[in-house]
Amino acid sequence: MADRPRRVEVRGFPANRRLVIAAMQAGRRRVPMYGLVELDVTRANRLLAGSRPRATLTAFIIASVARAAAAHPEVHAYRNWRGQLVRHQHVDVGTMVEVPARQGLFAVPCRLRDADIRSVPDLTAELHRLKHEPSAIGSVRWADRFGPVVTRIPGAVRGMYAVLARSVSARQSVGTVAVTAVGMFAGGGGFGLTPLTLMSLEVVVGGMSQRPRVVDGQIQVRDVLDLTLIIDHNVVDGAPAARFGAELRELVESAAVLAPAADRQQRRR
Repeated sequence: MADRPRRVEVRGFPANRRLVIAAMQAGRRRVPMYGLVELDVTRANRLLAGSRPRATLTAFIIASVARAAAAHPEVHAYRNWRGQLVRHQHVDVGTMVEVPARQGLFAVPCRLRDADIRSVPDLTAELHRLKHEPSAIGSVRWADRFGPVVTRIPGAVRGMYAVLARSVSARQSVGTVAVTAVGMFAGGGGFGLTPLTLMSLEVVVGGMSQRPRVVDGQIQVRDVLDLTLIIDHNVVDGAPAARFGAELRELVESAAVLAPAADRQQRRR
């Protein structure tokens, strides 16, 4: 074996990673229920391929999750400072956008307001704009300006996340539901598991692959997407969580947010 120099590079721990650690710690009091679901997105992919203006699968999933959450508001409820249960009549989706940072590429949170009543092309356009104009994301501006200092103050970031988790007014700035897409980083099928952070409902978009499925009594090759549903058992029981999951399956597999109303009964064709 050829000799080569063995080097060790030591750098300061990035401020943005300290923010991620604090977010993980903020979710320790939650009791997560995990659901691993496989959804047939063949119809959705076909409609997305022909959509004008172009729409993405991520935006489609965000729109579907938001509509399912709007139909079942208990799954994204949370407790405020007084221990009261807070339920929103709107759905703001918090998701991640990867943007350049001082320490390299970094996924930053952004909020998509009223995602439950917006179209998939509209959500696609906003995600595209935020990715190419990171200065428009409030969390990016905050992290660039205050992150390096605040993350070095003991307890400061932990306190910030405590406020975001319990304050009704602060929650308006981060969203009520989280959708995280990780499938594009690996390719093929696969689930992603993550702890809950601020939101009581988180959906992790995993990988997609072609698999045999039974459709109308026949085996067909279909596009199947893996999703992980994570819901805080502190605020919702298994039955309401299951009803939300069933609603989400119906919305995704029928591609209801993409298809005309007359076509919504033609599922999985």
